[in-house]
Amino acid sequence: MQKKDSISRRGFLKGSAASAVLLTTGAAKIAQGAWAAGSDVMRIGVIGCGGRGTGAAINCIETGLPVKIVALGDLFQDRLDSCFKRLTEDEKLKNNVDISRERCFTGFDNYLKVINAGVDMVILASPPGFRPSHLKAAVEAGKHVFMEKPVAVDAPGVRTVLECGEIAAQKGLGIVAGTQRRHQLSYIETIKRIHEGAIGDIVSGTCYWNQGGLWNHGRKPEWTDMEWQCRNWLYFTWLSGDHIVEQHVHNLDVINWALQAHPVKCVGMGGRQVRTDPAYGHIYDHFCIDYEYPNGVHVMSMCRQIDGCANNVSERVIGTKGWSNCANMIRGEIEWKYEGANPSPYVQENKDLIESIRSGKPLNEAKQIAESCLTAIMGRMSAYTGQEITWEQALNSKEDLMPPKLEFGPLPVAPVAMPGKTPFI
Repeated sequence: MQKKDSISRRGFLKGSAASAVLLTTGAAKIAQGAWAAGSDVMRIGVIGCGGRGTGAAINCIETGLPVKIVALGDLFQDRLDSCFKRLTEDEKLKNNVDISRERCFTGFDNYLKVINAGVDMVILASPPGFRPSHLKAAVEAGKHVFMEKPVAVDAPGVRTVLECGEIAAQKGLGIVAGTQRRHQLSYIETIKRIHEGAIGDIVSGTCYWNQGGLWNHGRKPEWTDMEWQCRNWLYFTWLSGDHIVEQHVHNLDVINWALQAHPVKCVGMGGRQVRTDPAYGHIYDHFCIDYEYPNGVHVMSMCRQIDGCANNVSERVIGTKGWSNCANMIRGEIEWKYEGANPSPYVQENKDLIESIRSGKPLNEAKQIAESCLTAIMGRMSAYTGQEITWEQALNSKEDLMPPKLEFGPLPVAPVAMPGKTPFI
């Protein structure tokens, strides 16, 4: 693999800072101010051209707002080509797409090139391990951001996202995360009633993301360790955070939203019982976590990716006067069910972001998604180590999962975590 495809972590961050200095003094500031008038087309760059990145670009167009997708970036040429073809050849999308090959970038530094390609907003959809550095570069360069969940896989990443959220607020930049339930009308109306006291004081809760296995790309002889892991990012903790972070964060985010708090501590367990083939990296295939929230409220969290088992994706909170599924129903002293319109939350989250930017009141979801990700990360920490983990311990953890150097070549797989033996760092 060519040398130009490598980038050290120090260089990764240094490059981000350099681009930021350049752009925060010029076009970026002009772009920020322009949206108050609400008359210009928003130019959007896509960083991460897999299924979700391509989907988010389409969702932006589906808002019906004046946007154009103008730049693409991905680690791999074939994924970029697939996204390019999807966006440029669909008759329903073509009017909102203006991508030249000069604004298509590959390699580990593709995100910097997209940010520098004259865009106003970026979609961050590379594997989650890259999200904090990409967000840092985008915010420092004065770009509005839509970023897929999760937004971090370790505590240093969470801290970076929290810092970026504060900088974005100072600069008047919008940040929305892909926890789309926060933009789904049925959830919004249900949680609103929970907060108004419809089920009384919440005393406990449950949340689940139990399903079968997901996709896996068989290793090709020409792939290096790094390429194999990046193409199968779900199965490596440094890239996905494990499935409790990558997928179950949706349910944990709803619980934090309903309780208007994050957990104070947790005890969890999990393992790798069925999906044990090395093709599936080193992540677990099941977790069960007991989270304790303020006032002694306990939430049982469960997630599993094993075929042939009972599936369940849901949330529930139980109060002193009733209970709710958080999604569209309340039972108890008050009986209520949501029966209104329920447009696609994937489109709505982008519409809410773009409209907030154009109105001069940009949404900023960095803190809430960072806390929901840390909720999932602390559950993983507890399951991996077998220890009780407090919020403060998790937030201040020094465990940095990112490899010291990003380049195509050898990259040994970290050992499977063993409770009672794997240390908390």
